[in-house]
Amino acid sequence: MNSLSSLLRLIDWHWLWLSVAAFLAGVLNAVAGGGSFLLFPAMLGMKMLPVQANATNTVALWPGQLTSIAAYRDDIGRNRRLAWPMGLAGLMGGTAGAVVLLNTPQMTFLHLVPWLLLAAASIFAAAGPVSRWLARRGNAGRTISPGQVAPPPRLLPVFLSTVFVCFYIGYFGAGAGFLLITLLSLFGFQDLNEINALKVVSTTMANGMAFLIFVIGRQVEWRYCLLAMVTCAVGGYSSARFARKVPQPVLRGLVVFIGLSMAAWFFWKNP
Repeated sequence: MNSLSSLLRLIDWHWLWLSVAAFLAGVLNAVAGGGSFLLFPAMLGMKMLPVQANATNTVALWPGQLTSIAAYRDDIGRNRRLAWPMGLAGLMGGTAGAVVLLNTPQMTFLHLVPWLLLAAASIFAAAGPVSRWLARRGNAGRTISPGQVAPPPRLLPVFLSTVFVCFYIGYFGAGAGFLLITLLSLFGFQDLNEINALKVVSTTMANGMAFLIFVIGRQVEWRYCLLAMVTCAVGGYSSARFARKVPQPVLRGLVVFIGLSMAAWFFWKNP
């Protein structure tokens, strides 16, 4: 009994929770999104400064996002004319957001955290109703008579709006993928594969620039980041069977619950 108590005292439960949170974040990102709701608070629990915790969280999750480019390479190739400006918007917005984050005082960002989590959770909560509305809108768009051609989306407003969303990605980013899907749909894009391909290009470029800026700026705590990278990748890979068994509304509800719980925790905990 004494030996068990001694063993429990030797265990650093913060490291154990970081491993569990990173694994679950990989599962959530693979099946519904929202892994940052768990991993970012776990990073803060390692006694990191808030800005460094967010930077480390971004760097840990980005390699998993990069693989999405390969998954959508055919759709990206078919939409190369649009992929280039969307990628540029991601680079510009992600760079600006990351630079602003690194120039945000630590306490200011800590006080923004519950509001950012609340906003991101609200985005996920809106995902179901908005997705159903977009599906109805897409079906209505397909009823255009054969002689009619839907007008192409205006590129400049799409580009500028994407820069704005990608600024948020570079600064914090949770829920931004759904924001881009909604944005592109509102601008007249109807093909879901095209929308997802353009979203992946923008988010990967935005997070990629944030990745580089955080690494060059020495804002990444690598001992935590590498552990989170590995366990997050394992969680994402092992979630394929799980994803097929659990209904998407249940997963999204779980993500919203986690996000709102984390927001409430930080509202209560912040000085």
